[in-house]
Amino acid sequence: MMAAVQNDPIWSAADAAAATGGTNSGEWQASGISIDSRTVGVGDLFVALQGPNFDGHKFVENAMERGASAAMINRPAVGLSQSIPHLAVDDTYKALRDLGEFSRNRNAGKIIAITGSVGKTSVKESIAHLLGKQDKTVATTGNLNNDIGVPLSLARLPADTRYGVFELGMNHAGELRGLSRLVRPHVAVITTVEAVHLEFFDSVEAIADAKSEIFEGLEPGGTAILNRDNPHFVRLAKAAAKSGAERVISFGQDAAADVRVLQSKPTDEGGTEVTIAIEASELSYRLAMPGQHRVLNSLAALAAIQAVGGDIVRAASEMDELTPVYGRGNRLQITAPGLSVDVIDDSYNASPASVRAALDVLGQSRPERSGRRIAILGDMLELGPSSPDLHAGLASAVASAGVDHLFAVGPMMRHLFDAVSDDRRGGWSQSAGQLASIVGNAVHDGDVILVKGSAGVDIAEIIDALRCLGTDPTETVNDAEGRRCV
Repeated sequence: MMAAVQNDPIWSAADAAAATGGTNSGEWQASGISIDSRTVGVGDLFVALQGPNFDGHKFVENAMERGASAAMINRPAVGLSQSIPHLAVDDTYKALRDLGEFSRNRNAGKIIAITGSVGKTSVKESIAHLLGKQDKTVATTGNLNNDIGVPLSLARLPADTRYGVFELGMNHAGELRGLSRLVRPHVAVITTVEAVHLEFFDSVEAIADAKSEIFEGLEPGGTAILNRDNPHFVRLAKAAAKSGAERVISFGQDAAADVRVLQSKPTDEGGTEVTIAIEASELSYRLAMPGQHRVLNSLAALAAIQAVGGDIVRAASEMDELTPVYGRGNRLQITAPGLSVDVIDDSYNASPASVRAALDVLGQSRPERSGRRIAILGDMLELGPSSPDLHAGLASAVASAGVDHLFAVGPMMRHLFDAVSDDRRGGWSQSAGQLASIVGNAVHDGDVILVKGSAGVDIAEIIDALRCLGTDPTETVNDAEGRRCV
């Protein structure tokens, strides 16, 4: 077995105490920060968060056994051995934020913050990969974009990092304001504003206003990057200026966009050839992924890289290295005797805009042999009173994509199922589990299958069922619950 590798220290006991006002049991150093004892790394500082239904202090010893260098604990933490290296604080939640703030203050690099109704994780990953090829870059891991994930991500930022790339999320007004003021970005990106989280907002305009809170943390002389194609562009640009943004860089297909699509066309290999105008020059590059939303994401990434002084020519040349984030459009080829199907796994989440984008990708796909285009769509959550109409309104996108059969999951998606033509109706189920039990019999050799829905409806169960088509029935599916193929 290979020994675990410990990275260079980013926290000393003294710095952590200075950041939090805590008291150390002794000297220690940490090369990372973790709040999960199951994934703690060698040399991490384990932060024992405590809430109404959980207590991280119960897992301190597990974290130490996995290689944590110390634990940050509430004082007093009853039942913990005093021999464990620790930093005692009054409130580990507040102390984690203190670590993030201290880490941000000591960093002299360029910081990019990204939000948006859709696309923020993909844009974040793109920027992080492309800037990471040019200099030391740290980015949000996964989608740690809330009031815990953002300070955790900041606390992992080494002082000598050249570029920091942070994803900020929200579903209520007021959330982004505090996160942005903590991150203090030099560049703030809003990928787009769409009808998501309408359960918590009166209108899409209110969502735009909440997204614009990201500008309130901009550093002096900061830059806002906005989607020129979005109907809320002017509203967002005014908010950016009001918050002190020195300049606004727009991207999109609109003729007035600063970073503009001149041409995009699909390739035979399933990618996209793109030519754009940027700073009175033209750049051509290739994406390894289909979809116009991917093209727009690439423009947002290049605009951000340009804004922090990165090499956009090099970044464009390396665009073809980008791959979809897991569960956000990655492709699975599933084969079994007499069967080969192409699955588009977009199961992470769903909104009207992202479903339309995914259907567009499905429409560009070319089924092989006698295969068909199949869409398996689950409920889109948090859409409020407009939810039935927003679901039914996707019928035109289903038709435009040339979907042969629609399978729908959940009470809201029933509205779409009823809105499409009879010949497109493959089946509807109340739950993903019910549909998963029959999906194997519904697919044919050569099919291209899109699976998309909000995470709350467990649409990933359909992905597991499709994986089983290419798995020995006695083997377990490679998922979190280790379910057997039946």
